[in-house]
Amino acid sequence: MIDLKSKLAELVDEKYKQFHSGLCPGTNDIMGVRLPRLRELAKEIAKQNPIEFLDEYNCKVYEEKMIYGLVIGYMKADVDTKLKYLKKFVPMIDNWAVCDCCCSTYKFTNKNMERVLEFLQQYISSQKEFEVRFAVIMLMDYYLTDEYIDKVFKIYNEIKLDKYYVKMAIAWAISVAFVKHEQKTREFLKNNSLDKFTFNKSLQKIIESNRVSKETKDEIRSMKIK
Repeated sequence: MIDLKSKLAELVDEKYKQFHSGLCPGTNDIMGVRLPRLRELAKEIAKQNPIEFLDEYNCKVYEEKMIYGLVIGYMKADVDTKLKYLKKFVPMIDNWAVCDCCCSTYKFTNKNMERVLEFLQQYISSQKEFEVRFAVIMLMDYYLTDEYIDKVFKIYNEIKLDKYYVKMAIAWAISVAFVKHEQKTREFLKNNSLDKFTFNKSLQKIIESNRVSKETKDEIRSMKIK
C-alpha cells in the first residue's frame, strides 16, 4: 500500500496551509497540500488497491480524510461497494471542504439515482452538521433535475437543524436551483418554511450569481425579510 503519510509530507506548502486554514475555521489538522495533488494521490490509490486502503487506512488529518473520500469516487466498483465505504466515510467529515469536494466526485450517483437517494435519507434526518450538509450537497450536485427538483425542495424545506454549514449549504443549493429551474424556485421562495437566515442567504446567493440578470436580482433583493 502507498506510503501516504510520507507522500503528503513531501507535498506540504506552508503558505497554502495558512491560506486554506483560514477558509476552514475550526479545522486544525490541515497539513497544507493542494487539492490537485490530493486528487492525483487518490487516483493512484484507486487504480492500485482501493479496497485495502479503505479497509485499513486510519485517517487522522484533513488531507487523509479528503483522499479517503476521493478514492471512493474514483475507484471502479459497484454502487453497493461504494455506498458501503461512504457509510464509513461520512462520519469522518468535519468541514465543508472535504464534504463538498468529495461530493462532486461521486458521479456514480447519476446511474444510481434512486439507490443513492435512499442512502441519503439517513443523513437528511441526522443531528450532525456535516452529515446533513453531505446530503444537502449531494442533492444539489445530482438531483436538481426535472424529475427530482420538487422532491429536493421538499427535503430542504423539512431540514431544521440549526447549524451554520447546513443553512449555508441549503442557501447555495437554492441559488443553483434558481439558475436551473427559475420558475419552480420562485414558487418555492414564495411558499416555504425556511428560517429567516437561510431564506435571506438564499436570496443573497442568487443575487451574487453571474447567471442572473440585473432586473431579476433587483426583484429578488426586494424579497428579503427584514
